Amino acid sequence: MPTRSRAARPRATLLLLVRHGQTPTTGKVLPGRAPGLHLGDAGRAQAEAAAAAIGALKQVDAVYSSPLERARETAAPIAAARGLKVQLDKGLLELDIGEWTGEELKKAARKPEWRAVQRYPSGFRFPGGESFNELQARIVGAIARLVAAHPGGTVVAVSHADPIKAAIVHATGAHLDMFQRISVSPASITAIAYGELGPMVLATNWLPNLLAAPPS
Repeated sequence: MPTRSRAARPRATLLLLVRHGQTPTTGKVLPGRAPGLHLGDAGRAQAEAAAAAIGALKQVDAVYSSPLERARETAAPIAAARGLKVQLDKGLLELDIGEWTGEELKKAARKPEWRAVQRYPSGFRFPGGESFNELQARIVGAIARLVAAHPGGTVVAVSHADPIKAAIVHATGAHLDMFQRISVSPASITAIAYGELGPMVLATNWLPNLLAAPPS
């Protein structure tokens, strides 16, 4: 008796989440969405290393970026390596930290609210800014749009540490309060495949070379 062939499942979309490269304030200041922050020399080298790694892939369909300068400057060499243009997506923006924008990290860590940021992010909202729940909803929504726009393709999205960490915990099915247990280093690459049965995390915090900064 002839067997009935199974219909081929749709191919998953591979999303490569890239954190922007190192800036002069990385690990020192909470820049938030303040404009005018550019990559430093190390950050530019990190961006080139990420571009070389992604440039070697068989397929890349699109390169998206947060509108902030440090993200666009990281995305530019990646897009150039593939002969693509950088497309901006506000859903990839950094967490809006409101009144904390520009705060020195050491000073922020002394605030009584810092413990909630680290231990109970799902219950915290930055004064005048976003909550972590809103951040996660935003980045997950942005990812859904990109995946829908490129079914079965490979997409690069250059963003920031907190949005990428929020995307990772969502993809693993973990609670948002696990968020701070994940490290996303400057210019690191996180790979998540989005298929019909849900996301599959393939790699996190992969660093193309030793020029990358330590976790921050």
